[in-house]
Amino acid sequence: MKTDNTPLVSICIPTYNGDTYIEECLNSALSQTYNNIELIISDDASSDNTLEVVKALKEQTNIPIHVFQHKPNGIGANWNNCIKNANGKYIKFLFQDDVLATNCIEKLVAVMLSESNIGMVYAKRHFIYNEETKAILEFKKVYGNLHDNWYNLNIKEGVIDGKVYLKDRNFLNAPKNKIAEPTSVLLDKACFDKVGYFNEDMKQVLDCEFWSRLMPIYNIGFVDAYLSSFRLHDAQASAVNKSEKINETEALYKLYYDTLLPYLHKACRRKLQKRFHPIISRLVKLKVRFC
Repeated sequence: MKTDNTPLVSICIPTYNGDTYIEECLNSALSQTYNNIELIISDDASSDNTLEVVKALKEQTNIPIHVFQHKPNGIGANWNNCIKNANGKYIKFLFQDDVLATNCIEKLVAVMLSESNIGMVYAKRHFIYNEETKAILEFKKVYGNLHDNWYNLNIKEGVIDGKVYLKDRNFLNAPKNKIAEPTSVLLDKACFDKVGYFNEDMKQVLDCEFWSRLMPIYNIGFVDAYLSSFRLHDAQASAVNKSEKINETEALYKLYYDTLLPYLHKACRRKLQKRFHPIISRLVKLKVRFC
């Protein structure tokens, strides 16, 4: 693919002690069929060989690899540091444990360029793991093809108005993230100027909270292909958060109540109003108390 007329894509890789899988991750980025790319590494003070692996690969390629040291302040801050240092028109996240299919960016960019006002394009992803444990099987069952968890939406390849996602009655139902992890997503960098960056106060749901901020404003594209692989293991951030019993549902719902209520299906609006409306929530509590 020629690079003269193609927009620059910044592959953003936030890292922290990722030397176990980082070489495989980086090689998948460097092997893209889409050539106009740069790699942005934001490292949260790794104490292992992560940066040594990055340095070695940097010496073997002409693709720009920019490394930024970042003072640890949560995963959201590291994600945002990647974006702020990126030069590309589009942002393609890739986590240090994950890998991209060789045609991932080419496919996502093609949809991004197919219409105007597209803020995000996403695709399906494989899971990779060392052993198919009971926990892995349960995760795959719940979080497999996320786009199949809508009520009325039949997600097909193409582009739809983001507000259609918000209007679905399953918007609040599990799984909360029906798009995917950032490794599966391509973003227009201009989105961050319009809706802000990832919420640094969150640890578990900051990605789906950000996707929801795009939906009232942008069209969203979907590629019906497996374009990335999401690694499952005990040391990944989501597993650590689960072991620490981090539950951000209430905070997420409060943000939805404050910012998205008019866009939601009436069943979702009622659910949030029962929780957070100053009068309705009080009546609900009184009813429960005297029942």
